[in-house]
Amino acid sequence: MKSKRTGKPVFFIVFVLILALAYSAFFGIENYYGDTRKVYVKGAGDIRWGIDIRGGVEAVFSPDKEDVDITDDDMDAAKAIIETRLVNKNITDYEVYTDNDNHQIIVRFPWAANESDFDAAEAVRELGETALLTFCRGEDQSDVILSGATDIDHAQAGVDQDGNYVVYLYFTNVGTGKFATATAQLVGSTISIWMDETEISAPKVNQAITDGSAYITGLGGSEEAKELADKINAGSLPFALTVDNSKLQIISPSLGSDALRVMLIAGSIAFGIVCLIMILRYRLNGVIAAIALLGQLAGTIACISGFFPNTSSFTLTVPGIAGIILSVGVGVDCNVIAAERIREEFKKGKTIDGAIDSGFKNALSAIIDGNVTIVIVSIVLIGAFGTPDNIIAKIFSPLMSLFGSSITGSIYSFGYTLLVGVIFNLIMGVLASKYMLKSISQLKVFRKPWLYGGKKNA
Repeated sequence: MKSKRTGKPVFFIVFVLILALAYSAFFGIENYYGDTRKVYVKGAGDIRWGIDIRGGVEAVFSPDKEDVDITDDDMDAAKAIIETRLVNKNITDYEVYTDNDNHQIIVRFPWAANESDFDAAEAVRELGETALLTFCRGEDQSDVILSGATDIDHAQAGVDQDGNYVVYLYFTNVGTGKFATATAQLVGSTISIWMDETEISAPKVNQAITDGSAYITGLGGSEEAKELADKINAGSLPFALTVDNSKLQIISPSLGSDALRVMLIAGSIAFGIVCLIMILRYRLNGVIAAIALLGQLAGTIACISGFFPNTSSFTLTVPGIAGIILSVGVGVDCNVIAAERIREEFKKGKTIDGAIDSGFKNALSAIIDGNVTIVIVSIVLIGAFGTPDNIIAKIFSPLMSLFGSSITGSIYSFGYTLLVGVIFNLIMGVLASKYMLKSISQLKVFRKPWLYGGKKNA
């Protein structure tokens, strides 16, 4: 059966899309109004670098009340919530230790991508907030109706039908019953919503709400909505924490920006050499492979930089860079397998169209097997070394206790970059490469078997 041909414009469409992705992922899209920078799409310059590359902050948190009976379980709960808050902000290169004897939590994490003042006190401000959401009768906190700690299942930032930023709240079964009863009793009255000691909303109840959900309005933008949702999802600390400013320390990077610059230059040169070798070895297949590798690298950077709406920059460490390099190597392997299979089909006497179709078909199983294996390993690494409350982390917790916190963020970063790199390899190295090659082969000037690995006189 003759395979369906791919239209000639497909190559140019995919090529332009990859170039657009590469430009926006590496350089971002922004504009300046005087000294004000307006970012539309975050680029590589907005990446949050790890402690090993850019340095960071070390802070010591302590309970704000000395007369409170604090148990080791309370300290562990506070540690877990701080870790979750860090990961919610995509700060994955962190170290969190508990000193149960002195009731202290020591936290180390990197500077934000746009940090210029290097204000350590401001950097740690949000981590120690109790972040307890409560619904209260009237406009004071004397009569609590619901508590976020027990009655709210999860929160999600979003936009309502009028285009306003809101935070949607989804109650537990118990919370649904409480809220239905309260709103039925308070029709025409006010229910105030509080985050710790701050009132964030005071809506009027128009009717009983029985569907187990509600939403918070009056938020300033997407960042504020996401920040509030993250705090609610992270949970409330068992006690408020204060920071001893005298113990705040600025951590110097172990490598620094100069080493990063050298790595980027070396990586760019290596990428160029690999693409050149692919082109010399596999001719037109190599050109398509180079374009696909560029798309894979751009897609990976986009997933790190906060390229997509309502996402923060992932914290990129040296092991994370190693994950990118390894995923590019997997991408090269994917394209080499396909190119070699196409060559083999020419030796069997296939036409250009037949060789391309059969070559990709025969290469698919080997490519999928290798990539799926890496995806599984990456997911396990992300789960085991990610937020402490996820299922995989709980399964591996006895093993993880043998390692220090410093290795957690490094392996998480490696697993994340490897995962997104391999996913984009499947998109670019399998789908995009195939359709670009099938498309360009329809152009008369490229209807020559030797361009694809066949004999020159064929």
